[in-house]
Formats: sequence, structure tokens, C-alpha cells
Amino acid sequence: MQNEQGKKRRFDREFKISAVKMVTEGGQTGTEVARSLGIDPNRLYLWKKKFGDQGEKAFPGKGHLTELAALIEFLII
Repeated sequence: MQNEQGKKRRFDREFKISAVKMVTEGGQTGTEVARSLGIDPNRLYLWKKKFGDQGEKAFPGKGHLTELAALIEFLII
């Protein structure tokens, strides 16, 4: 998803978790939340799946590997 200037929008970890919790705990649909935040509903559903699968370890941030990705990288090198 790109903004008006053609740059990709980036969302921090707290934003993603808050958006997911608006759906899981707030009683709103994913479409409603996505529309109110100005994001694509598919993006929100991906965040929801990732958060459901990984919990608080989801969204480690750019340059920060998950434990599994770090182990794979270690084994490859």
C-alpha cells in the first residue's frame, strides 16, 4: 500500500497490535477497523493471523529476527 507520495506506509508494532485488538477485543469487524484506520482490510487480517500465531512475539520490527528466523540464519551460516 502506498500513500499519495508513492512511498510505502510503515506501521509500528504498537499500531498493529492496537488495530488487531480493536477487532479481537473491541467488537468491531476487521473491515470497520481497517476503514477507520485507513488501511487495507487484507493487511489487517494478515496482522491478526500473525498475532494469533505468534502472540506477543509478533511484529519484531525491521532488522529484528524472530527466534525461528534467527535459528535458520545461524544454521545457514
